[in-house]
Amino acid sequence: MVRGKTQMKRIENASSRQVTFSKRRSGLLKKAFELSVLCDAEVALIIFSPSGRLYEFSSSSQMSHTIERYQKNARTLANLRITEEVYTQKLKDEAADSYKKLELLEDAKRTLLGENIDSCSIAELVQVEEQLEKSLCKIRARKHTLFQEQIHHLKEQEAKLMKVNTDLKEKCEMVAMSSIPLSQPLSPDMEVETGLFIGPPKTKANHV
Repeated sequence: MVRGKTQMKRIENASSRQVTFSKRRSGLLKKAFELSVLCDAEVALIIFSPSGRLYEFSSSSQMSHTIERYQKNARTLANLRITEEVYTQKLKDEAADSYKKLELLEDAKRTLLGENIDSCSIAELVQVEEQLEKSLCKIRARKHTLFQEQIHHLKEQEAKLMKVNTDLKEKCEMVAMSSIPLSQPLSPDMEVETGLFIGPPKTKANHV
């Protein structure tokens, strides 16, 4: 005959409840012993019967040693949980503070852009105006510095180009001078006309 599945609820019959307790208690103690032997685990088991009678099993020599070890680990875990909770709360507070600062920065940005000035007082508008003037002064100063740096860079480039141009001009003049001959040598086959005449010299006719 197949046994039905036991329902997980309190057994109302006292004698049946006592029998079930005895059987399951013995099985639980046996399982605890097997776990300690087979797996080399430190096992402690404490059972109180409905009448208050104590049943216990400990794989170590003393139950108190296992209990102390449990309490020590429990305190460590509790401290870790507290530390984690404190750290988590700290992160939440920092995130909330950063969010508030971000909102303030966004409001200030919109105010500087003139998008959120309807609710501003005269003092706040004056403060915004002063901030804008300071920003403009810094922008102009930075722009002037950049212009000066650019002008200096262009002057350096101009000086380099002028030097290159001067060097090229000197080289061109040297090449032109070296290409002009100092004297033209005569070829042996060339005929040279002279003013030499053979015969008596010619006399000028006397006009009477």
